Amino acid sequence: MSTTSEQRLIVGIDDSPSGLAALRWAVSQARSRQAQLVAVRSWALGLPRHGGLHHRHLAHPRVVLFFNGAEQRDASAKLVRDAFRIAAGDQPRDLSVTVRTPEGDPGAALISIAARDGDMIVVGHRHAPSWRAHRGSVSRYCRLHAACPVVVVSADQE
Repeated sequence: MSTTSEQRLIVGIDDSPSGLAALRWAVSQARSRQAQLVAVRSWALGLPRHGGLHHRHLAHPRVVLFFNGAEQRDASAKLVRDAFRIAAGDQPRDLSVTVRTPEGDPGAALISIAARDGDMIVVGHRHAPSWRAHRGSVSRYCRLHAACPVVVVSADQE
């Protein structure tokens, strides 16, 4: 059985109303449970957005000589800082907070991080069928694949 010091709340970060509501809920629960908060914002290179058609003037538009993902990780970390500022005034100093910016699909990234006993995933739920049809639902993916509890927060639950 896990003790409270081992509990982690792994929260998927985005700046949608439901994402911000999930972050507020996770901060409140981390305080009440004395749990660690792990804020996760994943990123992925997609050919249409990064290196596709707008680079036709180059001799070899699909050749990448060096890529380390630093720009994408920095943008993800900035989004996490902005989300904490909007949802909680700033990153809480009274909690143990870890920020993770892994490469990959958001659902898979959350599942891979939430691998310890005592972990719980917290995600927002968007009410936008066209978005889910295009990208899929992170909350649905987590509910179907997580080995730990998953809390889904919508903006209208506040």
